[in-house]
Amino acid sequence: MTLRKMIFDCKILFSRLHNYFSHWKIFFLQHYKRWLLVFFGASIFLTWYYAFARPFFTPLMTIRSVNNIFHRESPLRKHNRVPIEDISSSVIYAVIAAEDNKFVDHFWFDIEAIQKAIKYNFSHEWSLIGGSTISQQTAKNVFLWPGRDIFRKWFEVYFTLLIESMWTKERIMEIYLNSIEFWNWIYGIDAAAKQYFHTSAKKLTNYQASLLAALLPNPRYYQNHLRSYVLQRRRNAILYGITRMKNDKETRLFVNTLK
Repeated sequence: MTLRKMIFDCKILFSRLHNYFSHWKIFFLQHYKRWLLVFFGASIFLTWYYAFARPFFTPLMTIRSVNNIFHRESPLRKHNRVPIEDISSSVIYAVIAAEDNKFVDHFWFDIEAIQKAIKYNFSHEWSLIGGSTISQQTAKNVFLWPGRDIFRKWFEVYFTLLIESMWTKERIMEIYLNSIEFWNWIYGIDAAAKQYFHTSAKKLTNYQASLLAALLPNPRYYQNHLRSYVLQRRRNAILYGITRMKNDKETRLFVNTLK
């Protein structure tokens, strides 16, 4: 095959690809209003439905299961869903202390935490922190895929607005604690309690709850580094934070209403 023939074939191929994608682009532009209506309708309905029904799976669980199949591993997962009243108050204090000190007070986002995170990340290139609230993390866990791209972040903002508008704080906390990842194939606080401490979520102590909360930034890493200095330091900080949250009037009132 001569070089001229190869160039000619490539031109034909690119021309056909251009026509193919142009067709779908035109089709999308002609029907984009319909697609947007379907998206908004489906997202609002699903958020409303989860206000009283428990999600049986999340996009993250699906992605992990598919990856396991491709790597010839078991796609099975442990995911024990429990109501909020069957979760130790120590756990609730611990995740608020670790992830979102103003969970009870803020609506949608914690602007101060976001500003602190941005300021910290500009001066600490290799040790980044996030400013996401528990509501944002719940929106990400239940509706979205993992990642840090700006496209997914806009979806996270949208779903956060939806759940804060349609769910109570109690519901957000319950779904959050039942959907977060703690280990490979381990999802939810009750499954994590059984995996790490051979007990139930209802019987977790302050010490145990603080260790589980310390795993949350990167559970797939920390599951193999349970004795690391960073994890132990974070656990101790959360253990102190539990006492601080118990002394916060609004947080204490919120936790007491769950029992």
